[in-house]
Amino acid sequence: MIFRVLIFGLLIVGLVAVSIFGVEILNQPKPQPVVAVVAPPPSEQIIVTAGALQAGSLLQPTDVTGAAVPTNAVPAGATLDTPQNMSSLVGSMVRAPLAAGAPVLATEVIHPGDHGFLAAVLAPGMRAVTVAVDNVTGANGLIWPGDNVDVLLTQTIAGAPEDKSIAAEVVLSDVRVIATGAELVKNAAAGADGGQPAQTVTLEVTPEQASRCLVATNLGRLSLIVHSAQTLADGKPARNAPPAPVYAGEVSPALASSQPAAPPQVSTVKVFQGSPAEQDYSF
Repeated sequence: MIFRVLIFGLLIVGLVAVSIFGVEILNQPKPQPVVAVVAPPPSEQIIVTAGALQAGSLLQPTDVTGAAVPTNAVPAGATLDTPQNMSSLVGSMVRAPLAAGAPVLATEVIHPGDHGFLAAVLAPGMRAVTVAVDNVTGANGLIWPGDNVDVLLTQTIAGAPEDKSIAAEVVLSDVRVIATGAELVKNAAAGADGGQPAQTVTLEVTPEQASRCLVATNLGRLSLIVHSAQTLADGKPARNAPPAPVYAGEVSPALASSQPAAPPQVSTVKVFQGSPAEQDYSF
C-alpha cells in the first residue's frame, strides 16, 4: 500500500514538472524571420514636363517639374533638376510635342538668345518688337514668355485742358510675349555705374503693330496688361474690343469740376434795312 502511494506521488510530481517545463517553452519568444534589406537603386533628379505641351510652346515655371529616375534609365540629353537649369528653361521654346512627364531633353528646346530663336518662335508674317518697361509697368517680373498682353500708353497732352491733359489708351491688344530680359538705361541718376536696370519685353506683332508700338514709345509711358488664360466653350481665348481712351477728368471728377466754365459763345449778325446803314444784333 505504501509503495502504491509512493508511486502515485512520484507521478504527480512528474506531471507538475512536465507542465511547468511546457509552459516555459511556450512563453519563450519565437525567433523572428531574417528580412534581407535591399538598397534602392541609385537615381537622378531630372526635369520633366508637368503637363502635355504643344510644339512651339514657350515654357513657363508651371510647365516643368522634377522627377527621380533610376540612374541607368536617365535618357541621353536629360536636364538635371537644379535651380539654375529650371531658371534657364523659362521662356524656352519646345520644338516638338511633349507628353506629360516626359524628360526635357536639350535637343527638344531652344533657349532665348540661341541663334535662330526669334525666327523659330515667330509665326509666319509676324515681327518681333522690343519695348522697355520698369518693374511696375511690367507687372514686377510676373509676365512670362507665352503670356498674352495689351500695351497701354499713358501720355501727357501739351496745351490740352487740365481734365484732358493726361490720357491712357490701348495701342496694342492681345499680343504674345516671346521673350523677357533686362537692359541698362544709360545716363540714369541711380546706380554707381550711371545706369539702372529696366525690363525689356519682346512682343510678337504684325508689321503695322510694330509701327504703332515704336510711335507709342516716343509719346509716353508704356505698361503691360496681362490677359486671362480663360478660354471659351469653343476652346478659343476670350477677346474683348479695345476700350476707348480714358482722360484725366474721367478718372477724377474733382479735376473735371475744377475747370472754369466755358464763356458763352456770342454770335453777331449784321442787318441791312434798305440803306447803307447797318445794325449789329448779338445773341
